[in-house]
Amino acid sequence: MSVEADPVLLEVEDQADGRVARVTLNRPEARNAITVDLAAALRERLAEAAERADVIVIRGSGGHFCAGGDFHEVSRLRAEGAEALRPLFETFIGACELIAELPVPVVAAVEGYAMAGGFELIQSVDIAVVREDAVLADNHANFGMIPGGGGSQRLPRIVGVPRALGHILLGNRLSGAQAAEWGLVYRAAPASEFDAVLDQVVANLAGKDRDALARIKHLVRAGLRGSLTDGLAAEVETTLAHLGGEKAGVGIGRFMGRERA
Repeated sequence: MSVEADPVLLEVEDQADGRVARVTLNRPEARNAITVDLAAALRERLAEAAERADVIVIRGSGGHFCAGGDFHEVSRLRAEGAEALRPLFETFIGACELIAELPVPVVAAVEGYAMAGGFELIQSVDIAVVREDAVLADNHANFGMIPGGGGSQRLPRIVGVPRALGHILLGNRLSGAQAAEWGLVYRAAPASEFDAVLDQVVANLAGKDRDALARIKHLVRAGLRGSLTDGLAAEVETTLAHLGGEKAGVGIGRFMGRERA
């Protein structure tokens, strides 16, 4: 009797300036398509990673990021009735929503296909680095379906309504380079430089003050849910609280020393 592999793997490694958690979607035979088990495991691994590391990197195995929802799983659950599909979507959305609440930066390393749910996962992370030749798309409409992992809500907030609606309704594919041009991802890199660029981004984050990064991330995420006035007030209060800490004092001293040099 065969034992199924863990759908999401977690490895934590020490680097020069901090600890990095590698969260790997591990269904290469299905281009890391999302099942209920994968979504649940993703949430669990992310929560564990945030407790053990300073930076989290999400990557797919087998050369692809994630092809979206697993059609076999969707068909199986649909045969049981529409409500049977609820755990698939709600568990995946829960994993994506958790990313915003984690106190450490989450980076997506995107190569190969990132479609539908995989495309929605990219929209949920803090920083996405993609290969220029990666293939990204919300292609739900091409199969008579609609986004179920947050894409209808996140994409307009990231790239604006005209581009979001045009993309979701048409279902056209984007290259990694085009995704960067849209502002959908932080940076695109050619295949030959992809891993080096990714390592630079991760090392940069790992070398920064964890508390400062957590506060910045919270301000940005919370600010998007409220008014500009409330966000500005929160920024002042958070900045004062941060500057009152010992680590901020060390940072200010380091800056002053650099100014005098």
